[in-house]
Amino acid sequence: MYGLWKPRVLGAWRVPAAGPVILAVNHSHNIDGPMLMGTAPRPVHFLIKKEAFVGPLGPFLEGIGQLKVDRESADRTAITEALGVLERGGVLGIFPEGTRGEGDFASLRAGLAYFAVRSGAPIVPVAVLGSAERRGRLVRGLPPLRSRVDVVFGDAFEAGDGSGRRTRKALDEATVRIQQRLGAHLADAKRLTGR
Repeated sequence: MYGLWKPRVLGAWRVPAAGPVILAVNHSHNIDGPMLMGTAPRPVHFLIKKEAFVGPLGPFLEGIGQLKVDRESADRTAITEALGVLERGGVLGIFPEGTRGEGDFASLRAGLAYFAVRSGAPIVPVAVLGSAERRGRLVRGLPPLRSRVDVVFGDAFEAGDGSGRRTRKALDEATVRIQQRLGAHLADAKRLTGR
């Protein structure tokens, strides 16, 4: 990432140095995940759609610890593997919107709340800004080479209400809390970076 673009990483110290943590990342471009993997202070294991695991990319993604997920159904294997990352004290990366979009955390799915409430792991919001602003001249699907991409880490927070409840209502309430925190972080990150 540092060879192709100019990442500016802000607040990486906010990621706990040890123990389980979930990085909740906005997603407006295909390079957002690789950009975070290349700039995060700890190795990140992302849930990635199974369609990405084709050809030589498949063994590479598996080799660096990425998790294959079938988005068409409730993929129990992927859920178990993701919870296993957290149980071992690792870092789980999630795009809470489920797919690429505006990158504004507007349409959160319940998956992030489930992992956070079930594992008790804190969530660190991450805003990747600048990856979708302009298209490159050489490769139209990528940002211009050597352009600046900002990766802004926010303060860690707990998604649950402290009761330990895992009911549908508790997950819905956690999703609302998470959406508020992620939206506030994104607004702060845009102010901070001038994007």
